[in-house]
Amino acid sequence: MNYDVIIVGAGPGGIFSAYELVKLNPALKIAVFEAGNSLDKRKCPIDGVKIKSCIGCESCAIMNGFGGAGAFSDGKYNITNQFGGTLFEYIGKNEAIDLMKYVDEINLSHGGEGTKLYSTANSEIKRMCLQNGLHLLDAQVRHLGTDINYVVLENLYNELKDKVEFFFRTPVEKVEKLDESSGYRVYTKDGSYSCTTCIISVGRSGSKWMETVCKDLNIPTKSNRVDIGVRVELPAEIFASLTDELYESKIVYRTAKFEDLVRTFCMNPHGAVVNENTNGIVTVNGHSYEDPEKHTENTNFALLVSKHFSKPFKDSNGYGESIARLSNMLGGGVIVQRFGDLVRGRRSNEERIREGYVTPTLAATPGDLSLVIPKRILDGIIEMIYALDKICPGTANDDTLLYGVEVKFYNMEVEIDENLETCHKGLYVIGDGSGVTHSLSHASASGVYVARHIAKDS
Repeated sequence: MNYDVIIVGAGPGGIFSAYELVKLNPALKIAVFEAGNSLDKRKCPIDGVKIKSCIGCESCAIMNGFGGAGAFSDGKYNITNQFGGTLFEYIGKNEAIDLMKYVDEINLSHGGEGTKLYSTANSEIKRMCLQNGLHLLDAQVRHLGTDINYVVLENLYNELKDKVEFFFRTPVEKVEKLDESSGYRVYTKDGSYSCTTCIISVGRSGSKWMETVCKDLNIPTKSNRVDIGVRVELPAEIFASLTDELYESKIVYRTAKFEDLVRTFCMNPHGAVVNENTNGIVTVNGHSYEDPEKHTENTNFALLVSKHFSKPFKDSNGYGESIARLSNMLGGGVIVQRFGDLVRGRRSNEERIREGYVTPTLAATPGDLSLVIPKRILDGIIEMIYALDKICPGTANDDTLLYGVEVKFYNMEVEIDENLETCHKGLYVIGDGSGVTHSLSHASASGVYVARHIAKDS
């Protein structure tokens, strides 16, 4: 079967590529191939009662399917160039911000209306952070919530389904370059399909597959970083001074001992801690909802340390995977530990977790994170918790819960030009699969950008 454009991956980059292409040139014949399910069939079997931990589904409903890994996230769209990727280095700072604002407008018009846009502008919190050795990054944050984010994705799919051909549960096994005038052919278990233009948007979960594609097509790459850390859970009141004003606060701290950078990530006020499965490895993440009836009494956020290797070891993701696998081996999945137990050098047990003042929102195995996370990284996380305690007293309470490990895998950075096009004309790599973007807003913006470039030339 022949198409004008084939999009590999139905995450934010792929969705917004398809949306913009349909808008700008409705005559284009477009197909989207997705390894996971359609949105309505994405159901994680973990219910906390009968099934309490990951059972290794063939396709992880949390990570794969329409909407990508962000479908069941808390729907935070950060409009900023200070974090979330380096898209601005390719397309310019103003263009990147304009595209993120355009994505925000689309989300609002597809069910996100009425959600709040937070901002760090003129924040007193920024001054307080600086006074305590912390640095608050600038951003506007649109919080959709997991529930409204689902509605937006549902509406986008309903708008696209009759204009774009979707192939769900159809992972692409190989991408082949045809001669210069013929374009590309993608191979699946059900057959092969050709196109003039191919957009690859496979997200972080497609990192290993992307490595294979780049190797087969001789596309230059360079290693990227991996983020390793824990997810912190504490009473929502402790962080209310930050979350009520900013919702998502990206705070960076430079450790005194090693001068490593530790940062907060993915803050979820009144949210819940969840499992996620990446390439068979169970790690931890967090969600939150816009609907007050779905709120919990806790707030959770990640504390992450970035590791970027070069010579002689270049496999940053492999390093992160080995740590996550160790956690899975010791805890059968995610490990949870009270902060007080960690600093006293003892493992947490079910009794101490149960008697604590923080009720866990995830059924994890009580254990000892010091047996899993390397000392340098763990020392930095402990330092950061004490630093945050100065601006949010209570962060370093004994009953604060730490879940581990949280690992953010980044694709190796694919060599692309200012059009996000590889060395092969008509082959684009966008979103987190490119190693260039690391967020919903940046990935979505990259999809719009490439679609406009393709539509202009079609």
